[in-house]
Amino acid sequence: MISRFERREPSRSLARFYRLEVAPTLFGEWSLRRIWGRIGTEGRARLETYPTRAEALDAAARIERLRHRRGYVRRPGPAGGAE
Repeated sequence: MISRFERREPSRSLARFYRLEVAPTLFGEWSLRRIWGRIGTEGRARLETYPTRAEALDAAARIERLRHRRGYVRRPGPAGGAE
């Protein structure tokens, strides 16, 4: 699962992205990778692991709610900050 969000406020020169990726690891766990930064850059990343897919998806949903509260909007299409 990959979700991409953007927040743009031209009056404040603000153009940011946030990406969530849930995927299995080689050791039977599930990872949640968060990538964020200014649109057009590679951004920063954080990786968290969870014992089950459900826990990773729950964590992703919680983060998604926080991003929406901060003004981010879900964007369809390719999931990348530097394209």
